[in-house]
Amino acid sequence: MFAASSILFVPGSRTDRITKALASEADLVCIDLEDAVAAPDKDSARATVMAGLADWDRTRLAVRINGVMTRAGLKDLIALTQCPAPPPLLFVPMVEHASEIAQVARILENPAIGLVPLIETVRGLRDAPCIAAQPQVAAMMFGGGDFSAQIGVDLAFDPLLVARGQFVMACADAGVPAIDVPFIRLDDAAGLADECRKVRALGFAAKAAIHPAQVDAINAGFGADSDAIAEAQDAIAAYEAAGGMAIRHKGKMLEAPIVARMRAMLARETRRNERTMIDA
Repeated sequence: MFAASSILFVPGSRTDRITKALASEADLVCIDLEDAVAAPDKDSARATVMAGLADWDRTRLAVRINGVMTRAGLKDLIALTQCPAPPPLLFVPMVEHASEIAQVARILENPAIGLVPLIETVRGLRDAPCIAAQPQVAAMMFGGGDFSAQIGVDLAFDPLLVARGQFVMACADAGVPAIDVPFIRLDDAAGLADECRKVRALGFAAKAAIHPAQVDAINAGFGADSDAIAEAQDAIAAYEAAGGMAIRHKGKMLEAPIVARMRAMLARETRRNERTMIDA
């Protein structure tokens, strides 16, 4: 189950930053072989990352490959098939058709690797319901940077509201979590907190970060307080006592999707608490 709410992207060409990212409070660290790595450095970054995966904490690691329609992306996939310690999650950029994700799964031949397609174009958004429904898809990410450039608007909440809504509905229909695009104004902490609140209310389960300083705000924006945790634990216990059937509980309807979200939230909080105890 995908249980991250903060995903920190870090260049695959900078192993020092990968180590620092893993020391942060990010739920998930995504090593980027695509946009964050210059073309001349892609081969060396790929080799370094494939070798390093055996040593890093893979429970919190993902890798973003290059687009599968590019030479670099195909090299990434082949390298992953030969990697002795592949990542549990693979972010796949610029996905426009469900067949691309099916092809990635066939090349990898490893059902243990969850796939996270990035929807970054109008065409991709049009096929998002089918993409999200592919068997190995663990979550979906809204790539607002390329999307906003294609339609000629600012990378901001209001201009992308309709697209975000359509994206969330595609994810919800397939039962996979929706991840929002990073907030690019690094010095605007209030703006980041506000956008976290808005996209969470819209239905997003997580948000990406491009700097460690953004992680705490995202965790706070998508986190749960003690009352919410207690309510979720009580609701899950009642649901299980009813044999996993939809029930009315304290004036609210409890059914499988609602309970799944509560379990994901508890899993995120448990992982954070465990990391805090280890660090202490």
